[in-house]
Amino acid sequence: MRLLLLGHGRMGTLVESLAPEYGATIAGVIDGHSGEIADADVAIDFTLADAVPANLPRLAERKINVVIGTTGWQAHESAMRKIASDAGIGVLAASNFSLGVNIFQLAVEEASRHFAKHPEFGAWLHESHHALKKDAPSGTALTILTGMARVGFQRPIDVTSTRVGSVPGTHTVGFDGPTETIELTHTVRDRAVFARGALTAAKWLVGKKGWFSIRDFLRA
Repeated sequence: MRLLLLGHGRMGTLVESLAPEYGATIAGVIDGHSGEIADADVAIDFTLADAVPANLPRLAERKINVVIGTTGWQAHESAMRKIASDAGIGVLAASNFSLGVNIFQLAVEEASRHFAKHPEFGAWLHESHHALKKDAPSGTALTILTGMARVGFQRPIDVTSTRVGSVPGTHTVGFDGPTETIELTHTVRDRAVFARGALTAAKWLVGKKGWFSIRDFLRA
Protein backbone atom coordinates (compact mmCIF):
# COMPACT_ATOMS: atom_id res chain seq x y z
CA MET A 1 0.00 0.00 0.00
CA ARG A 2 1.45 3.35 -1.10
CA LEU A 3 0.42 6.24 1.13
CA LEU A 4 0.37 9.96 0.49
CA LEU A 5 0.52 11.93 3.74
CA LEU A 6 -1.32 15.24 3.90
CA GLY A 7 0.07 17.06 6.90
CA HIS A 8 3.35 16.29 8.61
CA GLY A 9 2.72 17.48 12.15
CA ARG A 10 2.41 15.19 15.16
CA MET A 11 -0.22 12.93 13.60
CA GLY A 12 1.38 12.78 10.17
CA THR A 13 4.73 11.93 11.72
CA LEU A 14 3.14 9.16 13.77
CA VAL A 15 1.45 7.71 10.67
CA GLU A 16 4.79 7.78 8.86
CA SER A 17 6.61 5.99 11.67
CA LEU A 18 3.94 3.29 12.04
CA ALA A 19 3.28 2.71 8.31
CA PRO A 20 5.76 -0.21 7.91
CA GLU A 21 3.81 -2.22 10.51
CA TYR A 22 0.82 -2.04 8.16
CA GLY A 23 2.69 -3.02 5.01
CA ALA A 24 2.67 0.56 3.78
CA THR A 25 5.29 2.80 2.19
CA ILE A 26 5.19 6.58 2.07
CA ALA A 27 4.91 7.71 -1.55
CA GLY A 28 4.96 11.41 -0.69
CA VAL A 29 4.22 14.10 1.88
CA ILE A 30 2.28 17.33 1.42
CA ASP A 31 2.56 19.80 4.29
CA GLY A 32 0.01 22.61 4.07
CA HIS A 33 -1.88 23.62 0.93
CA SER A 34 0.89 23.01 -1.56
CA GLY A 35 3.19 20.23 -2.69
CA GLU A 36 3.36 17.66 -5.45
CA ILE A 37 0.80 14.85 -5.31
CA ALA A 38 2.63 11.56 -5.78
CA ASP A 39 0.99 8.42 -7.15
CA ALA A 40 -0.53 6.56 -4.19
CA ASP A 41 -3.21 4.05 -3.30
CA VAL A 42 -4.60 6.13 -0.43
CA ALA A 43 -3.98 9.56 1.07
CA ILE A 44 -4.26 10.15 4.81
CA ASP A 45 -5.23 13.70 5.74
CA PHE A 46 -4.30 15.08 9.16
CA THR A 47 -4.00 18.73 8.12
CA LEU A 48 -6.03 21.77 9.20
CA ALA A 49 -9.71 22.38 8.52
CA ASP A 50 -9.15 24.91 5.74
CA ALA A 51 -6.80 22.55 3.88
CA VAL A 52 -9.36 19.77 3.37
CA PRO A 53 -11.55 21.58 0.78
CA ALA A 54 -8.37 22.62 -1.05
CA ASN A 55 -6.70 19.20 -1.07
CA LEU A 56 -9.61 16.84 -1.75
CA PRO A 57 -10.33 18.18 -5.27
CA ARG A 58 -6.65 17.71 -6.14
CA LEU A 59 -6.78 14.11 -4.92
CA ALA A 60 -10.02 13.53 -6.84
CA GLU A 61 -8.34 14.67 -10.07
CA ARG A 62 -5.67 12.01 -9.52
CA LYS A 63 -8.24 9.33 -8.53
CA ILE A 64 -6.63 8.87 -5.12
CA ASN A 65 -8.79 7.60 -2.26
CA VAL A 66 -8.46 9.49 1.01
CA VAL A 67 -8.87 8.93 4.74
CA ILE A 68 -9.74 12.23 6.43
CA GLY A 69 -8.92 12.54 10.13
CA THR A 70 -9.02 16.35 10.18
CA THR A 71 -12.03 18.01 11.85
CA GLY A 72 -13.69 21.41 11.57
CA TRP A 73 -14.28 21.37 7.77
CA GLN A 74 -17.79 19.88 7.78
CA ALA A 75 -19.41 23.06 6.40
CA HIS A 76 -17.86 21.99 3.08
CA GLU A 77 -18.95 18.35 3.30
CA SER A 78 -21.76 18.56 0.74
CA ALA A 79 -19.43 20.01 -1.90
CA MET A 80 -16.68 17.51 -1.05
CA ARG A 81 -19.10 14.59 -1.36
CA LYS A 82 -20.09 15.73 -4.85
CA ILE A 83 -16.47 16.09 -5.95
CA ALA A 84 -15.66 12.60 -4.63
CA SER A 85 -18.74 11.10 -6.27
CA ASP A 86 -18.05 12.73 -9.63
CA ALA A 87 -14.47 11.45 -9.56
CA GLY A 88 -15.46 7.95 -8.42
CA ILE A 89 -13.03 7.87 -5.49
CA GLY A 90 -13.41 6.44 -2.00
CA VAL A 91 -13.43 8.73 1.05
CA LEU A 92 -13.56 7.69 4.69
CA ALA A 93 -14.06 10.70 6.94
CA ALA A 94 -14.13 10.36 10.71
CA SER A 95 -13.78 12.68 13.67
CA ASN A 96 -11.98 9.98 15.64
CA PHE A 97 -10.23 6.77 14.59
CA SER A 98 -10.04 5.23 18.05
CA LEU A 99 -11.92 1.91 18.29
CA GLY A 100 -12.62 2.63 21.96
CA VAL A 101 -14.19 6.03 21.39
CA ASN A 102 -16.48 4.68 18.69
CA ILE A 103 -17.69 1.92 21.02
CA PHE A 104 -17.99 4.61 23.71
CA GLN A 105 -20.29 6.55 21.41
CA LEU A 106 -22.52 3.51 20.95
CA ALA A 107 -22.78 3.23 24.75
CA VAL A 108 -23.63 6.94 25.04
CA GLU A 109 -26.32 6.60 22.38
CA GLU A 110 -27.85 3.61 24.15
CA ALA A 111 -27.92 5.54 27.44
CA SER A 112 -29.38 8.59 25.67
CA ARG A 113 -32.13 6.49 24.16
CA HIS A 114 -33.27 5.46 27.65
CA PHE A 115 -32.81 8.84 29.36
CA ALA A 116 -34.73 10.57 26.58
CA LYS A 117 -37.87 8.98 28.07
CA HIS A 118 -37.25 10.61 31.46
CA PRO A 119 -37.50 14.42 31.27
CA GLU A 120 -36.22 14.84 34.83
CA PHE A 121 -32.71 13.95 33.57
CA GLY A 122 -30.53 16.56 31.97
CA ALA A 123 -27.27 15.91 30.10
CA TRP A 124 -23.87 17.49 29.62
CA LEU A 125 -20.72 16.85 27.62
CA HIS A 126 -17.21 17.99 28.50
CA GLU A 127 -14.15 17.41 26.34
CA SER A 128 -10.46 18.16 26.93
CA HIS A 129 -7.66 18.32 24.35
CA HIS A 130 -4.14 19.68 24.03
CA ALA A 131 -3.57 23.42 23.88
CA LEU A 132 -2.78 23.42 20.14
CA LYS A 133 -6.12 21.95 19.03
CA LYS A 134 -7.99 24.66 17.16
CA ASP A 135 -11.62 23.53 17.01
CA ALA A 136 -13.82 23.54 20.11
CA PRO A 137 -16.00 21.62 20.71
CA SER A 138 -14.00 18.81 19.16
CA GLY A 139 -15.20 16.95 16.10
CA THR A 140 -15.70 13.90 18.29
CA ALA A 141 -17.89 15.88 20.68
CA LEU A 142 -20.04 17.11 17.80
CA THR A 143 -20.36 13.54 16.49
CA ILE A 144 -21.46 12.38 19.95
CA LEU A 145 -24.05 15.17 20.18
CA THR A 146 -25.42 14.28 16.75
CA GLY A 147 -25.74 10.65 17.81
CA MET A 148 -27.56 11.56 21.03
CA ALA A 149 -30.08 13.65 19.10
CA ARG A 150 -30.49 10.95 16.48
CA VAL A 151 -31.64 8.39 19.05
CA GLY A 152 -34.16 10.79 20.59
CA PHE A 153 -32.44 12.93 23.24
CA GLN A 154 -33.81 16.31 22.16
CA ARG A 155 -33.35 18.30 25.37
CA PRO A 156 -30.55 20.89 25.60
CA ILE A 157 -27.11 19.43 26.33
CA ASP A 158 -24.58 21.65 28.09
CA VAL A 159 -21.23 21.47 26.23
CA THR A 160 -17.88 22.69 27.54
CA SER A 161 -14.30 22.40 26.26
CA THR A 162 -10.84 22.63 27.78
CA ARG A 163 -7.63 23.22 25.84
CA VAL A 164 -4.59 22.65 28.01
CA GLY A 165 -1.14 21.09 27.98
CA SER A 166 -0.70 17.90 25.95
CA VAL A 167 -4.00 16.11 26.62
CA PRO A 168 -4.57 13.63 23.72
CA GLY A 169 -8.32 13.63 24.26
CA THR A 170 -10.92 13.02 26.98
CA HIS A 171 -14.71 13.03 26.52
CA THR A 172 -17.24 12.76 29.36
CA VAL A 173 -21.00 12.53 28.90
CA GLY A 174 -23.13 12.84 32.02
CA PHE A 175 -26.81 12.48 32.86
CA ASP A 176 -28.13 14.09 36.03
CA GLY A 177 -31.46 13.54 37.74
CA PRO A 178 -32.99 14.66 41.03
CA THR A 179 -31.15 12.08 43.13
CA GLU A 180 -28.45 10.48 40.96
CA THR A 181 -25.76 11.12 38.36
CA ILE A 182 -24.39 8.83 35.66
CA GLU A 183 -21.10 9.58 33.87
CA LEU A 184 -19.48 7.87 30.90
CA THR A 185 -15.86 8.78 30.08
CA HIS A 186 -13.40 7.86 27.37
CA THR A 187 -9.75 8.86 27.81
CA VAL A 188 -6.97 8.50 25.25
CA ARG A 189 -3.56 7.81 26.80
CA ASP A 190 -1.54 7.85 23.57
CA ARG A 191 -2.45 9.64 20.34
CA ALA A 192 -0.83 6.79 18.39
CA VAL A 193 -4.25 5.14 18.64
CA PHE A 194 -5.52 7.64 16.05
CA ALA A 195 -2.64 6.95 13.67
CA ARG A 196 -3.12 3.19 13.95
CA GLY A 197 -6.84 3.55 13.32
CA ALA A 198 -6.22 5.70 10.24
CA LEU A 199 -3.72 3.20 8.85
CA THR A 200 -6.14 0.32 9.35
CA ALA A 201 -8.88 2.37 7.68
CA ALA A 202 -6.56 3.15 4.76
CA LYS A 203 -5.96 -0.57 4.12
CA TRP A 204 -9.71 -1.13 4.14
CA LEU A 205 -10.31 1.78 1.72
CA VAL A 206 -7.95 0.58 -1.02
CA GLY A 207 -9.97 0.00 -4.20
CA LYS A 208 -13.30 1.18 -2.76
CA LYS A 209 -15.58 3.87 -4.15
CA GLY A 210 -18.05 5.97 -2.20
CA TRP A 211 -18.26 8.11 0.93
CA PHE A 212 -17.85 6.11 4.14
CA SER A 213 -18.11 6.72 7.86
CA ILE A 214 -16.17 5.06 10.65
CA ARG A 215 -19.16 2.82 11.30
CA ASP A 216 -19.06 1.48 7.74
CA PHE A 217 -15.45 0.53 8.40
CA LEU A 218 -16.15 -1.02 11.82
CA ARG A 219 -19.05 -3.10 10.45
CA ALA A 220 -16.90 -4.59 7.68
